[in-house]
Amino acid sequence: MTSRARAERPTVVLGFFGTTLDAFQGPKRWERWRPTLSALQHEDLLVSRLELLCTDATKTTQLVDDIARVSPETEVNLHTLSVQNAWDFEQVYEALHDFARGYPFDPERERYLVHITTGTHVAQICLFLLTETGFFPGELLQTEPPHRPSNEARYTIIDLDVARYDRIARRFEAERRQRSGVLKAGIETANAAFNALIDQIEHVAGSSRAPILLSGPTGVGKTHLARRIHALKQQLGQASATFVEVNCATLRGDQAMSTLFGHKRGAFTGATADRRGLLANADGGVLFLDEIGELGLDEQAMLLTAIEDKRFTPLGSERAIASDFQLIAGTNRELLASVRDGRFREDLLARIDLWHFRLPTLRERLEDIAPNLDYELERVARETGRRIVFHEDARQRFLRFATRRDAAWSGNFRDLSAAVTRMATLATADRIRVAQVDAEIARLQVSWGSPHEKSDGDALLQSLLGTQGAADLDLFDRAQLIAVLDVCAGEPSLSSAGRVLFASSLRKRATKNDADRLRKYLARFGLDFQRIHAAGR
Repeated sequence: MTSRARAERPTVVLGFFGTTLDAFQGPKRWERWRPTLSALQHEDLLVSRLELLCTDATKTTQLVDDIARVSPETEVNLHTLSVQNAWDFEQVYEALHDFARGYPFDPERERYLVHITTGTHVAQICLFLLTETGFFPGELLQTEPPHRPSNEARYTIIDLDVARYDRIARRFEAERRQRSGVLKAGIETANAAFNALIDQIEHVAGSSRAPILLSGPTGVGKTHLARRIHALKQQLGQASATFVEVNCATLRGDQAMSTLFGHKRGAFTGATADRRGLLANADGGVLFLDEIGELGLDEQAMLLTAIEDKRFTPLGSERAIASDFQLIAGTNRELLASVRDGRFREDLLARIDLWHFRLPTLRERLEDIAPNLDYELERVARETGRRIVFHEDARQRFLRFATRRDAAWSGNFRDLSAAVTRMATLATADRIRVAQVDAEIARLQVSWGSPHEKSDGDALLQSLLGTQGAADLDLFDRAQLIAVLDVCAGEPSLSSAGRVLFASSLRKRATKNDADRLRKYLARFGLDFQRIHAAGR
């Protein structure tokens, strides 16, 4: 064991002299556990040199003498640090940093162990930080006393670059993913941009109490995300269970001031009793002001004061009240344009625009329709007590329609939620079938003003054949080909498109190779299914 240790790089231990445990005096000191001495008494840890840090070298004499008795091969070097207060982080860190910069480390020739068991907690933290950042180019050494009188003292070497530290890092990453899952409400997403956005919001929500602005068209999920941010902050202990929300578009005149900031009795006609107001109710929690761009200029001025000072004065009162809340604002307006038009205060926008996140529309997240479909079915089950499922053909039919490039989704996720609610309500035997899906598709197309027969088939035709090629077609061939292209663009395979196009004649034919029939038709125009399908998505 000794010969192997000598063949390796010499081991150098750096650590503080412990003014309590290391400093035992008298004959009974050998019955006591002394961390620094213990680090040098292990047969499988041969220490060539000990760099002993202290603030008073006169107290180390007994320990140095005892080290010479139990580990004569260990050279002891004393280093007196100029630290007036061992509990002052700045003093201790600066002293250790200066020592590390001046010490002649040679990692190629020597192995360094930084002993973090002795010294004040401040010193131990500083040693850890300086080792993690590489100023002490080594590993951490941790010693512990015997658990029973019959046991031996033990030690642990912690390499911050290897598996033990990696496991901790993986645990932190797992917790981060869990927090991100809170914001997504457990809905998986395949949209890379949305995932990146949620990761950023999660980091900001966990690190800052500054206002957060969520923008995007109606139905993209601003209110839902605001509630999830509150749930995350509550989980992290940064907010109480209080979540207060209001749509500012519903507030007008004295009602707006009273609703937000409260009032005293008699403040205006009809004010027959005191009212606290939403800002006071949100104290310690989260206040979500949806459609903040609809607030009047007077309310905006008072809101700015409440955000900056955490105090405001209710209507009719002479005394300000305090409220410390996290503000989340939502808007479907372009607030910068509202500032230019004089309808929104520039100073308020500057205050709430520090963390501005634009939520993508459903059309920008078509790959996430499938998991949101499952989420909506779970919502229906919670609300109605009925577990509704799609027949597989019906599900695929709805998803093909929902992810088409001509699916408007003008109401975004509200449209999707309403569609699922309608299909689930009309489902028979707790199963959504093709009939319900076809009826819902027709309803959505009418509401979007884009029925199937008025799709953008002309544009698709021109993109495939060119403007001149499309113009050279007879009107009969043009109308027929547009209908065929429209189906091909929305179906997943050549066979599937053939079944749709030739469904009525299918039962009358002995030969049912619809894919080959469609392939030959398309070939007349120099087209193939893969090209059409790619252009039509």
